[in-house]
Amino acid sequence: MPIAVAETISELRTITAEARAAGKRIALVPTMGALHAGHLALVHRASTIADVVIVSIFINPLQFGPSEDIDRYPRTLPDDLAQLEPFGIAAVFAPPVTEMYPSGASDTRVTAGRIGSLYEGRTRAGHFDGVLTVVSKLLNIARPDVVLFGQKDAQQVFLVKRMIIDLDLPIEVDVVPTVREDDGLALSSRNRFLDAKEKRAARGLSLALEAAESSADRGIDAVLAAAQSVLMGEHLVELDYLVIVDPGTFLPVDDGYQGRAVVLVAARVGTTRLIDNEEIFLTGVHS
Repeated sequence: MPIAVAETISELRTITAEARAAGKRIALVPTMGALHAGHLALVHRASTIADVVIVSIFINPLQFGPSEDIDRYPRTLPDDLAQLEPFGIAAVFAPPVTEMYPSGASDTRVTAGRIGSLYEGRTRAGHFDGVLTVVSKLLNIARPDVVLFGQKDAQQVFLVKRMIIDLDLPIEVDVVPTVREDDGLALSSRNRFLDAKEKRAARGLSLALEAAESSADRGIDAVLAAAQSVLMGEHLVELDYLVIVDPGTFLPVDDGYQGRAVVLVAARVGTTRLIDNEEIFLTGVHS
């Protein structure tokens, strides 16, 4: 049986209202389409923790900056639906832009604050305001019990969690570990833009994170040096940032910090910008 595709807010609200009235637990998996195994891991996880799974497919213009080509983002709805069919989900919410923003880009935004201006936000000004705005709209439309995100977008996960807490939304956030290709490259819809040489070079991001993790018992400087050493060996990789953050605040860790931390890396490989991250446990003494 084909998956139900809701293109309007009212259609989706009818589906979720019926599920809610029947006492069913609802999960929402927000995506921009061009689905890959990482997205499907979210859908699989959703199907194990909820009775009704909704997958949204919406390329949100608010999170693209003026220098980013939204038209280049892959649009593969028929293939996406085919990939989702085995999971037996309740519906795909695939609204046109005019349904989500009927009057054009609204002046109303959910702002990401200081953390939203760091790392990804420094390179992509306003990106996280656009992300939080569309996520808040999707949560208000679907009213799920749980929303699922992938750990690959660690900064996004932190900001969504904080928004849900700050706005007192009665919604759980379930975070699924990053899915990787056999060579360690984190799955991304943007990987399709890499040619063979670039794809081999892109593996440097995950290798740098492995090197960072292996050096975690020698302190912050050793972690950064180990990761940088790997990346410097890949001439096709243009590093944007490499930083160690406190997972509780998402601010850079202080010298001498010990405990759980997250190493964030972003780089451009050819014309494609990629991100990745890894949780580590710092035990070494900074010197």
